[in-house]
Amino acid sequence: MHLAYPAVLAALLFCVGLYGVLARRNAILVLMSVELMLNAVNLNLVAFDVWLRDTLHSGQALTLFTIAIAAAEIGIGLAIVLAVHRNRGTSDIDRLRDTAETDEAEVNESLGKTKKAEATT
Repeated sequence: MHLAYPAVLAALLFCVGLYGVLARRNAILVLMSVELMLNAVNLNLVAFDVWLRDTLHSGQALTLFTIAIAAAEIGIGLAIVLAVHRNRGTSDIDRLRDTAETDEAEVNESLGKTKKAEATT
């Protein structure tokens, strides 16, 4: 088996995932892109394990560990996205960032008004 074929496929998958992380605005699509990147790494691990003919199959064992970590990551990530969507009404990453900055500015303004009101009384 040639190592070039899975390596090129993994590089393409990783590039598609990287583009998805950098270009997408929806949080769920960003999580899917991260999963694509992790699957590209898994493909490389298995391909190099087969190519090196490792007797311990450490690449495949590490791949199973990575799959378990990715499953936990996607579960926690989706829970966070759903909680944010319930509170804010959107899962658009740019709007969430703008909302966080706006809320902080509103809190600072309300604290300033409260301190001014206390100073005048």
